[in-house]
This record gives sequence, C-alpha cells and structure tokens, in this order.
Amino acid sequence: MVHRPTILERQGDNMCSWLRTLGFGFLVWLIPFVVAVGLSGVRETNRPLFESIMPVVVTVSVVACSLIYFPHVRSEWAKEAARLGVIWMIISLVIDLPLMLNPPISMTCIEYIHDVGITYLIIPAVTVGMGLAIGRANRASGDGAA
Repeated sequence: MVHRPTILERQGDNMCSWLRTLGFGFLVWLIPFVVAVGLSGVRETNRPLFESIMPVVVTVSVVACSLIYFPHVRSEWAKEAARLGVIWMIISLVIDLPLMLNPPISMTCIEYIHDVGITYLIIPAVTVGMGLAIGRANRASGDGAA
C-alpha cells in the first residue's frame, strides 16, 4: 500500500522548507555583513576596492548557500530558484534597511539603493541561474522535469 502524506506531514515538510529558506536567507545577508564590518577600514581608505570585494562576497555566499539548499529540491528547480532568490533578496533588504537608513549610518533611500541595494540583485540572478542549470542537467540525465 502506498503511503500518502497527511496534512500534518505535508505542513511539517513545508515548515522545514520555510525554516531552511529563512535560515539560509539570513546567512546570505550575515556573511557579507560580517565581511563588510571587518573591511570597514578598507571602505574608508580604498572605497573602489571595497566596492569590488562586496559583490564577490555576496555572490560567494549565495552560491554556497544554494549548493547546500538545492540538493533538497526534487523538482521545479527554476520555480524554486526564483522563489528562493526573491525571498533571500527581500530578507537582505528588510534586515539592511533599518540598519542603513537610521543612525549612525543614516543613508537616504537613494544612497542605499546606489550603494548597496542594487548589489542584492545578484541574489536572484545566482539562484535562478543555478536552478535553470540543475533543471537542464536533470532533464538531460532523465532524472525529472524542471
């Protein structure tokens, strides 16, 4: 007899998925934040170098978290990747905005978008690219449909 998951079992899977999504989203924000704090001296003395380093750090953190996250995804990789990228980007923006718009930093919204906000578009770009690549690889190997 085939076991069909109960509503509670499905909700448990969804809760685990949401906790994993939110947890990795927090890490995607935290890793670049810690690096930025550590490089605050570089930010003051060599701003172009700092501005070159930070998108790389964001990209590496998204790739690392995605590599850990995606093995748990069994189908619809592109759809999951788009959802994941948007959620992770929103998490970064929601955590960042109060920190950046209020003292001691006190950026304006426009300054924030120019300085930090646009960089966060890397997040869905990376997750969608990975999701499409995984879907393509799985279709080629016959392991499922993207």
